[in-house]
Amino acid sequence: MSEPELANITDLDDLERYINECTACPLAETRTKVVFGVGSPAADLMFIGEAPGFHEDQSGEPFVGAAGRLLDELLDTVLGLSRSDIYIANVLKCRPPGNRDPLPEEIEHCLPFLRKQDELIAPKIVCTLGKHATSVVLRKNISISRIHGKLVRLGGRRLFPTYHPAAGLYNGSTKQLLIEDFHKLKHLLTVDDEPEPPVEESQEQMDLFGR
Repeated sequence: MSEPELANITDLDDLERYINECTACPLAETRTKVVFGVGSPAADLMFIGEAPGFHEDQSGEPFVGAAGRLLDELLDTVLGLSRSDIYIANVLKCRPPGNRDPLPEEIEHCLPFLRKQDELIAPKIVCTLGKHATSVVLRKNISISRIHGKLVRLGGRRLFPTYHPAAGLYNGSTKQLLIEDFHKLKHLLTVDDEPEPPVEESQEQMDLFGR
């Protein structure tokens, strides 16, 4: 589907039906299920991860393994929310074989779908989980240790990067940073806007996903 055709899709159900039939890259040959996304189509908060893993490929739902359980714990204990209150998606909709890093061409094939999800949901805050997802959304290589827990403003949008939950599973200090970031995220959700400068001034005129 071309970008103009994609622009004609007006709801998530139609978008999911299209992506389920996607064969634009070789990942279509190795996937078990497309992992489209899950949650409220009117969510104020949207999480973006990198790509499905083994369990996600089997179930068709993002973040269902151990990292997903930690994410659910943080949602519940810090934000007081559940999956039905927020939206979760990945940059890639299909699992890369062996959980390898996504290839640039795979990202480029899937990025229009993620942009469309963002457009249809129109969340107040996008929270990227981990270095890879954050780098894709910002369209530049970043250090997650430098940028995590900081509000980034892009083209009137609000981006909040943090660590991937998997990084907190076996590292207590990283888990504590995740908890602290989620408390900051909770505060941001309670205010419509807050005067804070962008992380890098060169990004001021750029929208999410480098548009």
